[in-house]
Amino acid sequence: MALWRANGYAGTTVADICRAAGVSKALFYFYFPRKEDVLFEVGVVSTDVAHGVATEMLNKPYEVPAVITAVLASIEETMRRSTPELIIEAILEGYRQALAGHDHLERTSVIFDEVFSRAKRDGKLPADFDVAHVANVAQSLVGEGARQWAAGKYGGRPFAEVVGRDIAALVDGYARSCSL
Repeated sequence: MALWRANGYAGTTVADICRAAGVSKALFYFYFPRKEDVLFEVGVVSTDVAHGVATEMLNKPYEVPAVITAVLASIEETMRRSTPELIIEAILEGYRQALAGHDHLERTSVIFDEVFSRAKRDGKLPADFDVAHVANVAQSLVGEGARQWAAGKYGGRPFAEVVGRDIAALVDGYARSCSL
């Protein structure tokens, strides 16, 4: 990550990564077919941390919007350590990986699926709330929100605040439509 921040994503080679890590190219390629796969793994780790945040919050009294915001704040913390170029490249790599059947963005959908399923079981969402669909739409908002945030479209407002409000509105609107 430090190399990418200093030299840019395109300007950092596998040889640079190996030198900084003190490993051979052979060892690198044993674990990662391409440098893009390292970026993918960084995204997976970030998502796993956010998943842990959600799990911890769901083990206590919770409100759905607070869990959503905390998950997004965890993701934002990782994004703040990256350059906009790197965030955009990570999003693009996520799409490439999705085409190959390795979708770390889907892992974000799993987090929301767990949050919404738990909220549904706990009576915080209607019984006919379509958990899988809303979780997938929320995941789409995260990906697009990250792109917009990296491009500076939020005017300095926190990613978690803007995207959290969007997802909370989605959940609230969908929940209301279930009650009709």
